Amino acid sequence: MTIILNGKELALKITDDIKISTAEYSDKPKLAVISAGENPASLIYIKNKQKKASELGFESFVINLPNNVSEDNLLENIFILNEDKNINAILVQLPLPEHINKQRVLDAIEPVKDVDGFTSFNFGRLALGYKPYAYPCTPKGILRLLTEYNINLEGKNVTVIGRSNIVGKPLSLMLQMKNATVTLAHSKTQNLKEHCLNSDIIISAAGVENLIRADFVRDNTVLVDVAINRTSSGLKGDVDFINVSPKCSYITPVPGGVGPMTIAMLMENTLELFKLQKSLFL
Repeated sequence: MTIILNGKELALKITDDIKISTAEYSDKPKLAVISAGENPASLIYIKNKQKKASELGFESFVINLPNNVSEDNLLENIFILNEDKNINAILVQLPLPEHINKQRVLDAIEPVKDVDGFTSFNFGRLALGYKPYAYPCTPKGILRLLTEYNINLEGKNVTVIGRSNIVGKPLSLMLQMKNATVTLAHSKTQNLKEHCLNSDIIISAAGVENLIRADFVRDNTVLVDVAINRTSSGLKGDVDFINVSPKCSYITPVPGGVGPMTIAMLMENTLELFKLQKSLFL
């Protein structure tokens, strides 16, 4: 029997706990979001983040900058937020306009306020096997989902498809820390089907509709679909869900799987940074 990995349900449990924990403090976690340009998807994500932050008792605000904002201007806004002791978490909404050096901007964030875990400091700690101030939200959410369903990673063959700095790379490092044997596949990988068929767990973040078909999956595979592809028939992932799911022991739906977990982990990271800063600066 196939079990659905219900990220929406788990995310609600996690955010309920966050709301209870936040209520114990007289001051509240404060999240600052910097946005450049008018990317429609980004605007939706930001709205959802602000709504969830408000529901949990956080304070949040957005600095909206134009598409032609200079890199120096963007950096200046980050430096101001870094110095503001009332700001606990800083998020730069990606993607940024093409003329902006994304990593330079991310690295300007004070590591202890880096809620996405994208600075070279936090990413470097993760690569070296140390705990960063914050783990990247989507990989953290995936591991939390697997843990909730008691899916053991130790010694398992895991194929991660997609090598982005947001999901694939940090996720592969976090899986190795759980003693999984990880294959990090990407657009240049040959014989992707063979890698998948050799896997106990497949995590796909390629952004290619129906990339993972039934003949890619052996019986009782655990399958996590990270992708969100907007199609004429609605949101779809990388997985041909109807034909693949009967072969899986566990599988995430799209939507309702990884997406809600990502926002829940963002909120959890914000609260954790808030608590950490209180312990450091009091």
